[in-house]
Amino acid sequence: MRLPALVLTLAVLAAPLAAQEGMAHSDPPTELVPLLNQFGGWFVQGAEQMPEADYAFKPTPEVRSFGQLVGHMINGNFAICAGIMGEKSPGTMDYEKAPDKATQIAALRESIEYCRTAHTWGKSRHHDEVTLFGMKGSVTWALAFNISHLAEHYGNMVTYMRLKGMVPPSSQGG
Repeated sequence: MRLPALVLTLAVLAAPLAAQEGMAHSDPPTELVPLLNQFGGWFVQGAEQMPEADYAFKPTPEVRSFGQLVGHMINGNFAICAGIMGEKSPGTMDYEKAPDKATQIAALRESIEYCRTAHTWGKSRHHDEVTLFGMKGSVTWALAFNISHLAEHYGNMVTYMRLKGMVPPSSQGG
């Protein structure tokens, strides 16, 4: 009875090690890009899916409208990724006040692409220290911070979409 349990335990412990042997390891910023693509892609799809008339929708009066949420993400991507690279933000306006959905969608795509640039920039600097919003950490930490911010607000977007009877991109399958 003990031998099968031991064999099972060893198999469970060995599986992750065997899987790692076949993996090509790269730098941390590159390994984070799939998460940026996943959450960034869902955010763009959600922004595209929401009708422009609903960009003014607020679940409660105290929170941002859907359009302001999208604008906040654009502003955040530009500010965080510029801060990581020590650059001036390429954002050309306060996107929470963008005039229309088309402007926001274009800027959202641009801001996510800009953050991909920060990941490429960070390949050889991933252990370097940066300061964001008074917090110090490595370039890798800061890139993960941006993805966490994107994921947090994608979660907000899901709520807005569900309240409008819509299925968010992450639940659409395929």
